[in-house]
Amino acid sequence: MLGYLGKAVPLEELEKTKGEESEEANFVKLVMDIRRFAMEELGLKASKNYTRYVELDRNYLAAVVSACAADSFTRHEWTFPVVGTVPYKGFFNPKDAQKEAAKLKTAGLDVWIRPVDAFSTLGWFKDPLYSYMKNYSVYQLADLIIHELFHATVFVKGRVEFNEQLAEFAGTHGARLYIINRFGIDSPEYLSISDGEDDYRIFREFLFELGTELQNLYSRNDIKRDEKLIQKELINKTVQERFEAEYESRFQSDRYRDFAKMPINNAYLDLFRLYHEEDNFFSDLFENIPVEDDMQKLQVLITAAAALNKSREARRDPRTALQKQLQLHFQLM
Repeated sequence: MLGYLGKAVPLEELEKTKGEESEEANFVKLVMDIRRFAMEELGLKASKNYTRYVELDRNYLAAVVSACAADSFTRHEWTFPVVGTVPYKGFFNPKDAQKEAAKLKTAGLDVWIRPVDAFSTLGWFKDPLYSYMKNYSVYQLADLIIHELFHATVFVKGRVEFNEQLAEFAGTHGARLYIINRFGIDSPEYLSISDGEDDYRIFREFLFELGTELQNLYSRNDIKRDEKLIQKELINKTVQERFEAEYESRFQSDRYRDFAKMPINNAYLDLFRLYHEEDNFFSDLFENIPVEDDMQKLQVLITAAAALNKSREARRDPRTALQKQLQLHFQLM
């Protein structure tokens, strides 16, 4: 990471070098506007994040390894200074990720390696932009920047699932509000968001249903581990075959088509559940915030969540602590 940071150049320098009419200059203007929106209008913590740029020769930042028991959704975890215990480990060299994965597979774990396009250093360094981000849509770029700035604003140590799900929620809603605010609901930028929402909802429900079916299998005490592993593979195979057979009738785009051919395992499914709330907790909480519009709701949610950073109660039960902070916010108004 420090090697990449050493290569970072200020956005102003990039714009000046490439020229005001260049692709890079347009990218710089968009990034700076998203940052202003995130900090000045949503209330995320002011920082120098995403004010520098790194040129890379690949389309991702790092390879991240996740692992899970083969016969349950028990996560393998790593412990680091500052962030505490987390269920993933990132490597800037893909070969190092493969070595880690091989070691975990030898120990009998299900393993998944995924590329990631950004990390939040939680304010310890000035997180930069990377050259592949120039190809992102406005919505993708806004989602990424707001998501990562949220991590620098709200972080409950040792509560990765809470942190990631809340940042995921804030990123998607914040990006939507940015598009509405800057382009309008009749714009191509906004319509492109709506086009993918139904597909995402169907895919999300599909994975959660599969996870529930496997969890029911793993919780059974009347069959041995070896039999569970055999049934697990049969369930995954059957579900993927059904997914492929029903794809044309259920999905509008090709975005999720590859799922039918992927070597899915517990690590993949649990990783999805790590980032995506199954019980709609944050969605319901957001809808019940007693203010007039979504912009105000997200501002209130961010304010309440930021108060959790040093809360011992939040480390024990961050969801309940967030609910209490929201109640306190309106009592003090």
